[in-house]
Amino acid sequence: MKKLFIIPFLSLNLTSILHSSEPAEFKWREVEIDQIEIGYGLQLTDVDGDGKTDIVLADKKTIQWYQNPSWKKYIIAKDLTKRDNVCVTARDIDGDGKCEIAVGGQWNFRETKKDGAVFYLIPPEDRRQLWTPVKLYNEPNTHRMHWIKGADGQFTLAVKPLRGRGSVEGVGPGLKMLEYFKPDNVKGEWKTKVIGDFTHLSHNFHPVNWDDDPEEELITASKEGVWHFDRHNGQWISRQLSKDFAGEIRDGRLPNGKRFIVTVEPMHGVSSSVYVEPDGGEGLWKKLSVLDDALIDGHAIAVADYLGTGSDQIVIGWRAFHPKGAPGIKLFTPLDQDGKKWRETKISGKQLAVEDIKAADLNGDGRADIVAAARQTKNLKIFFSQP
Repeated sequence: MKKLFIIPFLSLNLTSILHSSEPAEFKWREVEIDQIEIGYGLQLTDVDGDGKTDIVLADKKTIQWYQNPSWKKYIIAKDLTKRDNVCVTARDIDGDGKCEIAVGGQWNFRETKKDGAVFYLIPPEDRRQLWTPVKLYNEPNTHRMHWIKGADGQFTLAVKPLRGRGSVEGVGPGLKMLEYFKPDNVKGEWKTKVIGDFTHLSHNFHPVNWDDDPEEELITASKEGVWHFDRHNGQWISRQLSKDFAGEIRDGRLPNGKRFIVTVEPMHGVSSSVYVEPDGGEGLWKKLSVLDDALIDGHAIAVADYLGTGSDQIVIGWRAFHPKGAPGIKLFTPLDQDGKKWRETKISGKQLAVEDIKAADLNGDGRADIVAAARQTKNLKIFFSQP
């Protein structure tokens, strides 16, 4: 009788120990803050200098921000071009606690000779009012942009087209990714430098800082795979990280501390893969895991610590726009130190068709929340993580 009592007691304890080694599953509280037209691009930053992270959105014909925590909307630019806006970058680049904003527009998916636009927005004293646009030089097919930090602490603007000038469906000249240098007089000439000019169909890119210097580098996803661009003696140097056609790209850290990159493959693709940095950091990165191979029009990735584990988890969003289908958002959590085993958690379904996703701690609880903008479902939502 004693054995019959002890065995189930031990069994329960062993089960508890095994389950306790896995990060807890969280619930997600959805808050829809606006109905929008498309929601091309999101940025999460402090717009008004109150110390809270606000939401900046590039919608079809307007640029707007939403004030934390009321999420009241302020339109700061509209009708910048005849065609749609397509991207936005917002970051405090002068240290005053308030972001600077640049915008890409005149979006035309396949046209590669004339359409595209880049603007810098000059803020008024009251940042809730309309900002003044300054039109800059642009390559055709403007698609994504980021403020990036330089060695001297100064920020430059990196702008990447989707396609090369005069190319057709990824055949022809490579696209010119440009670095813009902000002058003292922002209405004057912004000098540019070519970061890279050989990739095709490069849908997304991302700033990183992987070495010991203060300046940021870039990782890009393209038809030619994933590439890393870094500055050496004032010149941009490239190295290839993977060869598979990728559309989305972000980076993070596994529980064991090793760096990883995560992709959607190919552009607007069906598969999401995790690659781990090789020992020594040289050569192609090893494909560690395929998180999902049944996405429909995969369109966004956000990597952050949503669960408060001390390492990163991955959020993947797909919009199911081409082809039409059921959109969704999933969270992938590593269940071992090496990132070989991942848990899949569905966060959202058909109620939001992801165009862009960003992550930041919006409510000060120490965990990242998710902000997602949608095309087909035309909504903007926050997903707050809740233990």
